[in-house]
Amino acid sequence: MDQPAIMSPETRLVEALGDRSIVLVGIMGCGKSTVGRRLAQKLGLTFADADAEIERAANMTIAEIFATHGEPYFRSGEERVIARLLKKGPQVLATGGGAFMSEATRNEISAHAVSIWLKVDFDTVMSRVRKRANRPLLQNPDPEGTMRDLMKTRHPVYAKADATVYSRDVPHDVVMNQIIQALTAKVLSMAPETARTNDI
Repeated sequence: MDQPAIMSPETRLVEALGDRSIVLVGIMGCGKSTVGRRLAQKLGLTFADADAEIERAANMTIAEIFATHGEPYFRSGEERVIARLLKKGPQVLATGGGAFMSEATRNEISAHAVSIWLKVDFDTVMSRVRKRANRPLLQNPDPEGTMRDLMKTRHPVYAKADATVYSRDVPHDVVMNQIIQALTAKVLSMAPETARTNDI
């Protein structure tokens, strides 16, 4: 009698996800896009970057949208783009730093995805964002003060994500594997609930 094939943790996770996406949230520079690409490759899913999709839809860079139309216009477009992307699951979706602050976006993510907060400390994130000059919210005389304010405001909201993984200066695969572990624990803990709902 043939032994049943042993399912890999990655296959098991993707099966349990069904058509839900994996959404990475967190402050700019926490590694959502970099780690997200690796995670998608590891799980055999497509990867989408919300900021890149917004730029494509507007035919402008994020910085140009901010400068020309202002932040409220950008946030409105961001909500629409993320809602559209979430209909294409399963996938790994990296969101911009402010996206999860929108209640409408959080509701869409809750309905169609499992969210992971990539939490990062101040010194680590500042060393990363200093390497790139394209962060509109940091184009001011006190980027450190701005970052501290953003983290203070946003962390309590990011904490509403389904799970939290710490983004540190370690190999990306280490963080990626921790995300897979956190996702597996979360998704499999949700499975019995779904099963009971379907039985009704």
